[in-house]
Amino acid sequence: MSPLSTQNGALASSQVLYEDNHLLVVFKPAGWLTQGDQSGDPSLMDWAKAYLKEKYSKPGNVFLGLVHRLDKQVPGIVLFAKTSKGASRLSEQFRSHQIEKKYLALVEGTAPASGKLVHYMSDDGSRGVYVQQMPGPGLKRAELHFTTLEHHNGYSLVEVKLITGRKHQIRAQLSAAGHPIVGDKKYGAQGKPGQNIALLAHSLRFKLATVAQEHTVQLPEPQTFFREFPV
Repeated sequence: MSPLSTQNGALASSQVLYEDNHLLVVFKPAGWLTQGDQSGDPSLMDWAKAYLKEKYSKPGNVFLGLVHRLDKQVPGIVLFAKTSKGASRLSEQFRSHQIEKKYLALVEGTAPASGKLVHYMSDDGSRGVYVQQMPGPGLKRAELHFTTLEHHNGYSLVEVKLITGRKHQIRAQLSAAGHPIVGDKKYGAQGKPGQNIALLAHSLRFKLATVAQEHTVQLPEPQTFFREFPV
């Protein structure tokens, strides 16, 4: 089964992309929450706990550390910690920007060949995030780097490397740069809105919890995700 698919609305064990004694890496489909909330929508964390409980016949509650998230509409790679040691080591890697997160985004317009975007952002609740060019009270610095992979019919496929990790950062920064993500009406996309947006977390590089070794998890053929977006 492709890591970009689900079966009957549920994940299969093949959605596990990497696992060791301390870490678990799982593919999150679009429309799934990273962590459950009052909505009752499917949650990747609930699925992962059930997977570990069944695989290892664990009694009682299963520990699983949440160290980062993806927006509900965004599919891709999510890294969990299976132990408190793993959670501590991963949290420190995220704080010190040692973890490399890469995304693919299909955006409106003809994007430059490459570039760096730096903005200052604040969370504006349900309306999204506020973005401006200069620092200000209550604003947090947001930085990403991008490379344009191809252009087609007035759209661009870009690979984004996150330097910081702010809420809705990629969506808001690309929109502020004049290239909103296809389907992302919240941040200015012009086409018809859909349940999903054309953004995919396709690569994650991190250090293992107990040895000084880097590991990279990448989705195979991630461009197939964008076939559902008519452009």
